[in-house]
Amino acid sequence: MNAVTWDQRERIIALLAEASADPDVRAVVITATGEGFCAGADLRGERPGGAGSASPASGSPPGGAEERGRERVPGDVARMIRLGAQGFITAVLDCEKPVIAAVNGTAAGIGAHLAFACDLVLAAEPARFIEVFVRRGLVPDGGGAYLLPRLVGPQRAKELMFLGDALSAADAERMGLVNRVVAADELEKTARAWAERLAQGPTRALALTKQLVNASLDTDRASAFAAEASAVEIAMTTRDANEGVASFVERRAPEYRGR
Repeated sequence: MNAVTWDQRERIIALLAEASADPDVRAVVITATGEGFCAGADLRGERPGGAGSASPASGSPPGGAEERGRERVPGDVARMIRLGAQGFITAVLDCEKPVIAAVNGTAAGIGAHLAFACDLVLAAEPARFIEVFVRRGLVPDGGGAYLLPRLVGPQRAKELMFLGDALSAADAERMGLVNRVVAADELEKTARAWAERLAQGPTRALALTKQLVNASLDTDRASAFAAEASAVEIAMTTRDANEGVASFVERRAPEYRGR
């Protein structure tokens, strides 16, 4: 079910950082093979400490307190979460390229939050989303209590997190957690089509737009407008902005290069 290991999580974080830095990368798709998208953190063979993603499986790098032979002290778990589950979600939110989640199956715990952190979410009809933490007596991590209220409002977020019921792809779409639900055999094709369309767009302008939208709910109007003005000015210095204006004047389709 693609439960995420420490190594897998660190690899995805690194790939997202590489995508941000590489001008030839124009869009990112996060998807999975098999029956599940991501069933949360992989707890098999890990040290005790929780379930869902609130455990060393999601947050603790090798060489943690237990491996160094000392007793866990206050602050260790919080550090694990900051460096692990929260760092995982932050890597998606801060990626400078548009990120699409193509959810092929169950997305639970940190797997659900991984999908919700993406800029666009496609879900196959069999996909389900589960806030599994309450089933383990845990508090949602990986930014869940930050992401969900901003996507569906506080009441819906509490319903999902308090009850821990599985949410179908269709219900997730109705609630605004998913952009579009497609047949399972159409998921890869649709994700590729969306990614190719984004990859043909003005990449730097998309990055700036993503930053503005992600920050919009955490700031006041004056700050948001100031950030918008700065982003517009930066975008106007790009080659793609010049191409966009020129193509409009010349009445032709623009050819953006992501620069």
